[in-house]
Amino acid sequence: MNISIEDAKASLIENSIEGEFNELEMFHIKKGLEEGVDVSLYADPKNNWLQMKWIRLGLEEGLDVSSYADPKYNWKQMKEICWGLVSGVDIFVYSDTKYDWLQMREIRLGLEKGVDVSVYADPKYNWNQMWQMSDGLEKGLKVSVYADPKYNSWQMYEIREGLEKGLDVSIYADPKFSKEQMLETRKKLEEKKKPKKEKGR
Repeated sequence: MNISIEDAKASLIENSIEGEFNELEMFHIKKGLEEGVDVSLYADPKNNWLQMKWIRLGLEEGLDVSSYADPKYNWKQMKEICWGLVSGVDIFVYSDTKYDWLQMREIRLGLEKGVDVSVYADPKYNWNQMWQMSDGLEKGLKVSVYADPKYNSWQMYEIREGLEKGLDVSIYADPKFSKEQMLETRKKLEEKKKPKKEKGR
């Protein structure tokens, strides 16, 4: 049951007594009323106090919270959408419950950095895999070499490290190789690439 600002003011004590909202939820409703925001957007028993907090903070910042003021989002997802609105990125790229909050964070951070998040904005990748691709894109690497869910985040790391060092990663960029095997191969390639010392020195 949603309540309007006027009704909230009139029934605040009653709702508390009836146990519709707990103490922390009541705090954010009262705080919202004090700040003059539309508490009807979050004064709903379906929202817990943390969800209420992030909707209230968004309202206080003058944000269009309609994009995340929905109990289908947990508070951490709400926080990521809220931060996206603050930074001015296209939140609709990631404001979908198919992403957990960590995935949302990596997509948001990528948008803020200006990288092509379409490369990894897919729930088939976990947040760590997304980070490996985002970092590679930021550094101008050819992430298509490892942008494949067949690679776990550690394998992606080894391939990214190789690309950064200018190595021929095609030698070990294969999901059949474990991260340990990839590391061993990468180290050998690094050794081969080192300039040979001149004799007599």
